[in-house]
Amino acid sequence: MTSMYRRQFVMMASMILISFALLGAVFVALSYNYTVGDKRETMDRNALLVAEYVSDMTQRAVVGDVFFDTTSFKASEFQLYIRSSSKVSGSHVIFCLTDGMVLYSSRDGSEDNADYGFIVSDEEALHIAQDPAYSGFTDLSGLLPERRYVAGAPVEITALGRIHTLGYVFVTAEPGSVTEMWSAFSTIFFFAAFIVMCIAFISSSVTSMYITKPLKEMANVAKRFARGEFNVRVEGYEQRYDEIGELAGAFNQMAENLETGEGKRSDFIANISHEMRTPMTTIAGFADGILDGTIPQEKAEGYLKIISQETRRLSRLVRRMLDLSKLESVEAITTQEQFDINELLVRTLVSLEGKISARGLDVDIENIPQKPTHVWGDPDNITQVCYNLLDNAIKHAYDGGKIFLSVEKRGGKAYISVRNEGAAIPAGQLAHLFDRFHKVDLSRGKDPEGVGLGLYIVKTILDNHKEKITVVSESGLTEFTFTMTLA
Repeated sequence: MTSMYRRQFVMMASMILISFALLGAVFVALSYNYTVGDKRETMDRNALLVAEYVSDMTQRAVVGDVFFDTTSFKASEFQLYIRSSSKVSGSHVIFCLTDGMVLYSSRDGSEDNADYGFIVSDEEALHIAQDPAYSGFTDLSGLLPERRYVAGAPVEITALGRIHTLGYVFVTAEPGSVTEMWSAFSTIFFFAAFIVMCIAFISSSVTSMYITKPLKEMANVAKRFARGEFNVRVEGYEQRYDEIGELAGAFNQMAENLETGEGKRSDFIANISHEMRTPMTTIAGFADGILDGTIPQEKAEGYLKIISQETRRLSRLVRRMLDLSKLESVEAITTQEQFDINELLVRTLVSLEGKISARGLDVDIENIPQKPTHVWGDPDNITQVCYNLLDNAIKHAYDGGKIFLSVEKRGGKAYISVRNEGAAIPAGQLAHLFDRFHKVDLSRGKDPEGVGLGLYIVKTILDNHKEKITVVSESGLTEFTFTMTLA
């Protein structure tokens, strides 16, 4: 398996190499054309200057119908100028007559005239000399050891009213001198490019490691999760505010949720075991006592009633568990419809009239509007919500106390409240009221038949409807308020 670090590094290194290859190709092409072109322009310019100088000297040597005196080319002034031009430009300067005979030459400022008398008969050379706009490569009929770039210019004078071409000036340079500057630039460029690529490769390696390290740690943590270690976290990335830091935060949040879910699962199993064990122990104990005669026959009826109550309680627990299974499944989100929440609340209240009368409670419904309040939702599920809240209020209200019901429209929502007069719920218990199997200690004695799932079912149904429920308990009043979206 190829690691992500290797793929990331190879990708970045490839991009760097391709970028530098393209940049190097462009640099080589542009710098070569610039430096070589500049050198050739200098040679062309020098050829014209030398030709003009020779033409001027020759023009002064014209006497009558004699064009020039060849001895003038041996003058020290002429030779000094040619040598100076050759030395300054680093070029080979050659002057020859129109028939190609070399009269004078200077190699890089040297004083020798070893090429004197050499005949330049190369057609390419003559073409270059006759047309300064033309440039080319030639060895000047073997005068040069190899073909080189040669710049030429004609030497012209005016005599007898006409322009005469007396000879040609050639300027050439050593092959290395033409590309010497370009070679120096290229060496510097490629050396710098090598250093930059080394730094870039090191940076790419560090960056790739910086990116993949947390992913490896998360993979290791995930493996530990798979082994049941839910307390491990990805640490050290709290101060990173990039995508990796965000991923690490989300990963830790997921880990906390998994740990919390595992804790709830363990608590659920413990609670359900406890809730089922208690009635089953009671049923088995009393049944065995009646069968083996430990419980007298005259008391058997009373214990049989207890067995019946515990059996019903166990049945309710199983039924609630089945309801929870349905509510927590995807199928629990049903198609919503419009209905009157006022009518539903009153109808549910009427179904609990027997329990209300048994406790001697008074119900205040003055804050329920007479006009319908239409909301969106599943009427059957919301009926279960209202039933559980009213049943809870009846159980925990003072004997002869009062229950208040209200419906209020506000901000596109209907707020339905159920409030009862009774002992306040401790502040530390409010956050756990909607947990599975949670019972406030005070309620255990008054409601031994409860299983601690009523409010959890309420919360689950409202969550499925994307609605909220709140609870406030103080000064002898406990109020539950849930929302519904107005239709």
